[in-house]
Amino acid sequence: MNMSPLTDNPFAVLTAVVAPAILTNASSVLCLGTGNRMARVVDRTRVIAAELASLEGGSSEYQVRVRQLERLQLRAQLLLKALRTFYASLGSFAAAALISVVGSALAFYDLRVAFRAAAVVGFAVGVFAVAGLVSGCALMVHETRLAVPALATQSASETTDEHRSAFICVHLWFQIKAV
Repeated sequence: MNMSPLTDNPFAVLTAVVAPAILTNASSVLCLGTGNRMARVVDRTRVIAAELASLEGGSSEYQVRVRQLERLQLRAQLLLKALRTFYASLGSFAAAALISVVGSALAFYDLRVAFRAAAVVGFAVGVFAVAGLVSGCALMVHETRLAVPALATQSASETTDEHRSAFICVHLWFQIKAV
């Protein structure tokens, strides 16, 4: 096997490293956004818990707040799973980039068996990272589907009729998109 195309082309290493680097950046942005969403869920949970403490145990408003807390707990669990998955993908993309650099060095020194091993490991790590990115995004979609109806419910109880109709329109739009 002649490995000269990789060693003759100065852009081969760059090409092998750029894809994982771009996906590392994407994972970082998703981690940031997911962390912000988690913070909002925690803040909302604190507000609902404070309201719950001031309500009478058997009232209908109390039951509404309990259901809101249950939904917030589910959203927090989904966001935490997504965040863990995005962090795993982030680390995997960084590892894939490093393995690509090592593989390029192995090709340069014509160490074929080690180069092939690095290529297989790099590919496997990259596939794992992409799978994590996709599954984390699926978790985020699920969390969003829980958040939108909660937003409509919250807005219906806290806003004027004009605002309420706008939130209902947004809620209906997301319901149509989900179908």
